[in-house]
Amino acid sequence: MPLGDYTEDSFTHDGKARKVFRRGEGPAVIVIAEIPGITPAVVGFADRVVDLGCTAVMPHLFGEPGAKPSVGNGLSTIAWGCVSHEFATWMTGRTSPVTVWLRALARHEHESCGGPGVGVVGMCFTGGFALAMMVDDTVVAPVLSQPSLPFPVSRRHKRDLGIDAGDLAAVKARCAAGAEVLGLRFTGDRVSPGDRFQRLRDELGDAFVGVEIDSSKGNPHDIRKGAHSVLTDDLVDEPGHPTRDALDKVLDLFRRRLLVEA
Repeated sequence: MPLGDYTEDSFTHDGKARKVFRRGEGPAVIVIAEIPGITPAVVGFADRVVDLGCTAVMPHLFGEPGAKPSVGNGLSTIAWGCVSHEFATWMTGRTSPVTVWLRALARHEHESCGGPGVGVVGMCFTGGFALAMMVDDTVVAPVLSQPSLPFPVSRRHKRDLGIDAGDLAAVKARCAAGAEVLGLRFTGDRVSPGDRFQRLRDELGDAFVGVEIDSSKGNPHDIRKGAHSVLTDDLVDEPGHPTRDALDKVLDLFRRRLLVEA
């Protein structure tokens, strides 16, 4: 069972209760799953967080925890997310409301686990949530893995960061004070467009570290054209492979920002 080593309980904020899976000791890292949910590959990434010396915390936002991905459960989860009021899938300049609950979870985990703060990894559908959660000073190690919201249906959508103007101003202030934001994507990924990473560079300057992995035709590592999930399904766990290098950068960020004395 992918989640066999994880404890399951729930966390409630503002009347909303959700399942949360946890494992490990040390500062917390909130691992927010991609579509279709907490798959075995997402659990595998969380296991690496545990091995690093942190507590992996996986909130259940959608899908069936532990289930293998399929076309059917992927499409049904996307359809559900598109009509849910908690996810800003189409609108620009808007923060997804679910990030308020996630920020509360981060504060709770920081209080429980200690350390200088918490890390957050968002993936695909949830990729930009790590940026929005930086409004709270508790989040000290944010990772945006192939951020895909809002869906890139126009030039304006492609450059949108999935947060409102007030939250962006707060994030920029934190970056000016020394915060760091790590982003990951494949160059050929149309769901997580390069325009969005350029906007992050324009807004955050050197505080944004964008890792863009070559997935163009004939690329040196034979990465498929449709590669999307840097830390999970498209990860090639071999030294020297660019996806492994990206994973190592994520773990190094957690090591530098979380595994130090507060």
